[in-house]
Amino acid sequence: MKVIDSVKITQNACFDFRKKGLTVGFVPTMGALHEGHLSLIRQSIRDNDKTVVSIFVNPKQFGKNEDLSYYPRPINKDLYLCRKAGVDIVFSPCLKDMYAKDFRTKVSVEELGDSLCGEVRPGHFIGVATVVVKLFNIVGPDIAYFGQKDAQQAAVIKQLIKDLDFSVKLKVMPIVRENDGLALSSRNVYLNKQQRKDALILSQSLELAKGLVKNGTSSTKNIVGLIKKNINSVSSAKIDYVEIVQKDSLIPLKRVNNNAMLLLAVWIGKTRLIDNAILN
Repeated sequence: MKVIDSVKITQNACFDFRKKGLTVGFVPTMGALHEGHLSLIRQSIRDNDKTVVSIFVNPKQFGKNEDLSYYPRPINKDLYLCRKAGVDIVFSPCLKDMYAKDFRTKVSVEELGDSLCGEVRPGHFIGVATVVVKLFNIVGPDIAYFGQKDAQQAAVIKQLIKDLDFSVKLKVMPIVRENDGLALSSRNVYLNKQQRKDALILSQSLELAKGLVKNGTSSTKNIVGLIKKNINSVSSAKIDYVEIVQKDSLIPLKRVNNNAMLLLAVWIGKTRLIDNAILN
């Protein structure tokens, strides 16, 4: 496994792969790898001749008062996991190589990036879209792998690929959960023992919603009301949003249909967690 911090060297290495007729899979990450990331990496290795993983904590997707300075960066552990999984290249650039002092460009996916997390985290998806465009141009992958847990991010990237005519194929992989249902997240390390227990209210609320739909409830207003009541029963929980939307367009729905998706963003103490489920 090669660990490369240079944009140009990474571009050249990936170009050499393609020149030899080899397919390239790409898993973009901010590090602090867990089983969710590893599931993407393993799928890429199955699908492609070569797999590239990026590890870059992107400051442009963090807000003014968010956890950029505290975001976990266990780089040695991350490299060990990548090497063990069989990754070919880890691209781990420094900040100045990704964003020079005279960097001026922003990429905005309108509407899809403005609601939900985009509303409560202004500029977040501009930062996401900008870095993804840069990474796609550096790696030039055949297939890029993202997780369903970040459902809005996946929708934004899907639209970005379509609008900007990238030849990359997007694969969105299922959410990976702990045995008790908690969705894996790099931010779970922030939770203390009680908060870790309280955080189960997210996955429990998703199951509650699925049950309501299975039993014939289709009014999204009624479902959202019951979910909010359920989450508010946990004293450490504070709701950012509970929304039921059309899966790809993220347009709010009045009634559940076959492409309805419930999205949650909830603070547990000082840790913001997101989760989602299809409600068809």
